[in-house]
Amino acid sequence: TFALGTAGAGFGATTGRGKGGLGSASAILSNGITVGALVAVNALGSATVGEGPHFWAAPWEIGDEFGALGLPASFPAAREPPPAKAPGEATTIAIIATDAGLSRSQAQRMAIAAHDGIARALVPSHTLLDGDLVFAAATGEKRLANPVADSFALGHAAACVLARAIARAIYLATPHPGDAAPAWSSRFRA
Repeated sequence: TFALGTAGAGFGATTGRGKGGLGSASAILSNGITVGALVAVNALGSATVGEGPHFWAAPWEIGDEFGALGLPASFPAAREPPPAKAPGEATTIAIIATDAGLSRSQAQRMAIAAHDGIARALVPSHTLLDGDLVFAAATGEKRLANPVADSFALGHAAACVLARAIARAIYLATPHPGDAAPAWSSRFRA
């Protein structure tokens, strides 16, 4: 158990439109393997669609972990936002952990797949001004029964839990005096 939102490495973090934060999410796959994400979100991109409260990660939300708002009825016209941070000021850094037994190359593949979670949750993502990085860890407690199918499932789950963790970081961020950007709760919670 640990604090999320405005806590730890997420304290003082920002995104394109508001406060960033520390987020976490996990899933247990049908094969019994667990995968989880821990992320500090300090990104150039935004976790919400347009000027509204809806999260880009909404399709992967479980229950109401970040408000159960779903997607907006319409999307704003596509536009490239101007860079709001200078080089070295933005990074989203995460770790994906599993209880599966993975080789070094399988763990690296899971981390690569998890980067899709960043792209699902932050727009724009992976810009030349972002220092995005995903680490992987595997405890080896559970053997992969089917190395191809289980690795495939792990990669997809890693992306999903990372997208959820990013949205949770933003959703759970709290306002503090002197904030450089407004918290999602200050902008959208009644």
